[in-house]
Amino acid sequence: MTSEAAIEAIDVARTYALDGVSVPALRGVSLSIGHGEHVALVGPSGSGKSTLMHLLGGLDQPTSGRLRIGGRDVAGLTTAEMAHLRNATIGFVFQSFHLLSRTSALDNVALPLVYRGMGARERRERAGQMLERVGLGHRVGHRPNQLSGGEQQRVAIARALVTEPVVLLADEPTGNLDQATGAAVLELLEQLNTAEGVAVVLVTHDREVAARARRQITMRDGRIVSDTAAADRPACGEAPDGAQFDDAGHAGGDGTHTDAGEAGR
Repeated sequence: MTSEAAIEAIDVARTYALDGVSVPALRGVSLSIGHGEHVALVGPSGSGKSTLMHLLGGLDQPTSGRLRIGGRDVAGLTTAEMAHLRNATIGFVFQSFHLLSRTSALDNVALPLVYRGMGARERRERAGQMLERVGLGHRVGHRPNQLSGGEQQRVAIARALVTEPVVLLADEPTGNLDQATGAAVLELLEQLNTAEGVAVVLVTHDREVAARARRQITMRDGRIVSDTAAADRPACGEAPDGAQFDDAGHAGGDGTHTDAGEAGR
């Protein structure tokens, strides 16, 4: 692993047991995510992109291969050590927001800091600052059902960033939003990527969303079929050799784990 890499996967495979049958979701994937990168991970449903994101975020362990997050090999880490590594290194944003419904925006954002052992006053102060940064300083006391979809996703982004992660992983972050609201959320992520230097990895099946990233990794059948920088990519509307896209449905994450039934997403 190079010193520039925030996350590195080396020949990673992930196989699930489904009704006694081994189902390969990832087949020998290798990639490196550098500090400050803006990456789109794309492919049709069943390509393995969400499974890979769960591994990159430490929500799952590879069946074989090596995975390093924040310079640490995850093999052999205890559950508590893995949770600490995630909290210190990774921020997550999901399609379905995953906000606590009876909790204010402020306390939703402050929640990851509880696991840091931070005092309540400092937690709330930092959460308030992060909500200001995403344009929701006037909504700190509102619960999720009092916020629009775009505002809920901004709260989720603030929660992901409050721990000052090295990498932000976003699984279909605009999937539940209308086009205009989704574009605003993408612009916010891009601004944070540029201003804060946090690496952003977007998982999407949407070619227009992927085209906004400076690097695009395309998956098919559990393998990476292309990995291109913006200047090297084909024109919008063309798929890289060996790549296919679908426009029907989304592959959203549940924020906690990848079940066997989701293998290969």
